[in-house]
Order: sequence, then structure tokens, then C-alpha cells
Amino acid sequence: MTHAALTPLLGCEFDPFLFATIGDERDGPLLSVVSAFARLDLDPWKEAASLARMPRDKAKQRLTSLIESLPNGATTGLSPEIVAARLTALLPPPGSVNTAAPATVRQVASIPHSRLFFVLGVVALMLVGYFMFTARASNAPHNARGAAATTSEPAARR
Repeated sequence: MTHAALTPLLGCEFDPFLFATIGDERDGPLLSVVSAFARLDLDPWKEAASLARMPRDKAKQRLTSLIESLPNGATTGLSPEIVAARLTALLPPPGSVNTAAPATVRQVASIPHSRLFFVLGVVALMLVGYFMFTARASNAPHNARGAAATTSEPAARR
């Protein structure tokens, strides 16, 4: 399952839907929508946002097909159509939530790359400054005594 950049933009408006139970699993515990989406390798918040943007009939059809595709007939009890109808009623109305479009997701996801380039630029400038400083320091005489000794040597040879 891939984690979408959209998830941080979403609030708790999908919680009633995502944490609602689909039904009992054959081996005991209750199965929630968030668990079912994870089993289907879907990002739960991204899928919930996608369902919220759809007309209710299409959202119900999509959710019914997702429930039917759960491995090993994961739920017992009610038919997938009835469960999907109950769950789509828990989705927030379209337009009442921040369901960002994919273009916004790409823009939000690209922000860390610009920070990376900024940091790399600062490090490059620091390295250039360091090398300029060390090159300048190596060209300068280290102390006054060494400078005097180099100037007096030619006089002593005469």
C-alpha cells in the first residue's frame, strides 16, 4: 500500500466511514473499512476521498465491488450491497471536505524536493567558502620569524 501525500490534508471527517465495521470476519473479529482497504492494497484516506467525490450511486457501486473482492469472503452476514449502502451514508457530502485533486497532491509532494535543493545549495556555498579560506591561508606566511629568515638568507650567502 502506498501512502499518499493527500492524507495529511484530511481531517477527521472520514473517521465515521473509515472506522465503521463492514461485518464479522469468519475467524472472529470485526472488520473495519480501513482494514479492508489496507488488505486490498489501497490507501484508506485516498480511497475515502475518492468515494466522497463520486455521486452516491457510483460510490455505492465501487464500495460494493471492493467488499466483494475482499480475500476469502472476509465478511459474513449482510450482502455487500446492503453494507455498501450503509457505509456510503457515512461519507461526508461532496464539497464539505477538503478532498484535494491529484494536481494538489503533486504540488504538496514536491515541497520536500525544493528544501533538499536549498540545503544542498547552502552546503555547496559553505564548501566553496571553506576552500577559498584554506587556499588563502596557505598562500599567506605563517609567522613573522619565518618571513624574516627567508629574506635574510640571500644576504648571508653574499
